[in-house]
Amino acid sequence: MKNTKLLAAIAASAAVALGGLAVWQTSYAGNPPPVKLNHQSLPLFNNPPAASPQAAPVGGPNFSSIVKRFGPTVVHINVRGETTTTGGADMSQVPPQLRNSPFFQFFQQFQNQSPHEVPTEGLGSGFIISSDGLVLTNAHVVKGAKSVTVTLTDQRSYKAKVLGTDAKTDIAVLKIAATGLPTVRIGDPSKLEPGDWVLAIGSPYGFYNTVTAGIVSAKSRALPDDSMVPFIQTDVAVNPGNSGGPLFNTQGDVVGINSQIFTQTGAFEGLSFAIPINVAEAVARQIIEHGQVQHGKLGIAVQTVTQQLANSFGLQNPRGALVAQVTDGSPAAKAGLKAGDIILSVDGQPVNDSTDLPMMIGMMQPGQKVKLGVWSNHRQSTLEATLGSFSDGTLVADAGSTASGHGLGLQVRPLNTAEQAQAQVHNGLLVQGVSGPAEQAGVQPGDILLAIDGKPVSDVAQVRSILKGAGNTVALLIQRGHARIFVPVDLG
Repeated sequence: MKNTKLLAAIAASAAVALGGLAVWQTSYAGNPPPVKLNHQSLPLFNNPPAASPQAAPVGGPNFSSIVKRFGPTVVHINVRGETTTTGGADMSQVPPQLRNSPFFQFFQQFQNQSPHEVPTEGLGSGFIISSDGLVLTNAHVVKGAKSVTVTLTDQRSYKAKVLGTDAKTDIAVLKIAATGLPTVRIGDPSKLEPGDWVLAIGSPYGFYNTVTAGIVSAKSRALPDDSMVPFIQTDVAVNPGNSGGPLFNTQGDVVGINSQIFTQTGAFEGLSFAIPINVAEAVARQIIEHGQVQHGKLGIAVQTVTQQLANSFGLQNPRGALVAQVTDGSPAAKAGLKAGDIILSVDGQPVNDSTDLPMMIGMMQPGQKVKLGVWSNHRQSTLEATLGSFSDGTLVADAGSTASGHGLGLQVRPLNTAEQAQAQVHNGLLVQGVSGPAEQAGVQPGDILLAIDGKPVSDVAQVRSILKGAGNTVALLIQRGHARIFVPVDLG
């Protein structure tokens, strides 16, 4: 009877497991009915019913053909380098009661060594772009490398030469002494749309040729790392070691290079970022042909145009890049750009957000002429600039007359000569006190008020005059340290 109960339990659990959403319970009065030992009575061994002819296949695309064809183009990269270190324990981490211990002092004498080099090792991925051994990867993968080894899927290994790197776009080109190699096929990332399936192949944590897939989450992402890359955001599982590997579309074309992840743990959390392949291709071409990369430069600092700022400058919709600062003698200054201008387009291409502009200008060449569509003084105009080259930057208030900015909540006074020299400005008012709308907007004592709604101010009378004709929102150009930013203030 015990065996009978056991078989009944197995049958019930199997039925529940196979039933999916269906869960049920059976109660027996007394002993359960006998169970036949015919395997046909056990749901676990039942053959599933044939699929209906009308049933459609379920699931995502099958990437196996892409992996078979282009998997051999993906390589594993091993990097060896050195870092300087010193012996000895970190005293800040040693409890005070142990620092005078004779045992601690005894061991310290062996640890207190002069600075010396310690070997380091790193892993990454890459992919072959030419049959004669050119490999594309991330610049951060080979940064500081003393030696780089590239391993193919057939286990052949080669010492690689780093032809060049570009930190601004995180691109590097390697060369190995091999011929007749399989190569990737380059695609068009502009045709990608959020929701499209994509595939990554790489070596996460050293696991060669690992395949992961997901979808495009967003395009043209700007990251807070001084990069000029319009990243492709995906939810493809990418982990340390995947860096430099290719991102494929469903046609098997490479559309990006997996470069970064957003993580609080060091591992994948659903946010991966890839460099569009057209950006990488343009950079790689410069490295191969010239051994270095040049980027265009305007010489300005920009910020996002919010609805409040758009209202202040008479722009119907928040768009473009608001010029917060223009470097003296820069291409922007020579073209006539000034703080308070809003750049709406570059060579006819719209600038939808301030993050677009560094990407557009940075991928152009020094010496190139560009036409800038600019919103200035409540009207649109066109300026022409010749790009430069991108190369790798507290006031103390003294006694004086002060006055209040009417309705702003500011206590301001003119700058003296020493303060103007220190701040490198020719006009402006020192903010000595803040309250009301200005305080809520984030203005701080010690800031320098340079302009209101694009109009420079150098005395309190100008402030009052401008505010008389202002609307419900004004844009203050503030300098804090050597950085400038427009601050929208709601006057109610």
